[in-house]
Amino acid sequence: MLNTRTYHVPDISCDHCRNSIEGALDDVAGVDSRMVDIESKTVVVTGSASEDAVTKAISDAGYEVERVTGAGSMGGHPGPMP
Repeated sequence: MLNTRTYHVPDISCDHCRNSIEGALDDVAGVDSRMVDIESKTVVVTGSASEDAVTKAISDAGYEVERVTGAGSMGGHPGPMP
């Protein structure tokens, strides 16, 4: 089952940070996509990777990370049709 989860990473400040986190997540089995937003200091991860694997990869890349509770869960509920 694919999950979409959002993480707050307060130390994101530049393209180097984005590239480091993206590279770390590229090595995690089950990560289908990842989006790092410098402005909001968030990382959105979609895939079947465990939350532990995702947070460990971001932490091992040198960044503090915390899950944004209640955010980023698709749960099979698509948005409204236009």
